[in-house]
Amino acid sequence: MSRHQLARWAFWALATAITVLSLTPVEHLPPQVFDWWDKAQHALGFALLTITARLAYPAAPGNSLWVGLLLQGAAIELAQAASGWRHGDVADWIADAVGVGIGWILLAAAQRRAQ
Repeated sequence: MSRHQLARWAFWALATAITVLSLTPVEHLPPQVFDWWDKAQHALGFALLTITARLAYPAAPGNSLWVGLLLQGAAIELAQAASGWRHGDVADWIADAVGVGIGWILLAAAQRRAQ
């Protein structure tokens, strides 16, 4: 299995896990330790998604990846709002966007160091 194939498996597994956990009823999730932890989880999850997406699909135009990830975050929030057991939150989507930005910055820094 090539590095890109492994990264694709990782990306889709992570995207699926984030989506499922985001739509799981709150009573089935561990309690939050800190008020800011929810936003940190969003940012961390989407930073990891950004990194794995770029590793999985290196030839894809950069705009399509970050736009797709932002749309995924928005779709999750809309699905939460429609679920009846979760609440969609614009602040969560902003945390997703921050995570995409952090992932992008980390990738750019790693690429500069590799050159």
